[in-house]
Amino acid sequence: MPCGLPPARLRFDASQTAVWLVGRGAPAHLGAMFSVDAATAEIIRRVFEESGELAAAVELRRHFPGIADNEAARRCARAIAGWQPAPPQPPKSARTRRTKSATP
Repeated sequence: MPCGLPPARLRFDASQTAVWLVGRGAPAHLGAMFSVDAATAEIIRRVFEESGELAAAVELRRHFPGIADNEAARRCARAIAGWQPAPPQPPKSARTRRTKSATP
């Protein structure tokens, strides 16, 4: 979920060489996306419920330091706090293999 973040300029330094992950020619939506795992989402949700939106935005920025805008962090924290867990999936039925019958 983009949450209206500005395009990021993330760098990876490997042996003093900066490689731009999101740069010129990259689609605009790539800089505004990030992925939140279930454990981080739960932490942000808990902080939101216990301490409010601003504290959740601070917690979000602690996990994602590339988010520099407080308003964008607050929007993302509200979105994450509103997520509901996916309903449990029904168990898969066991498939049986058909065996070829020996026909004389």
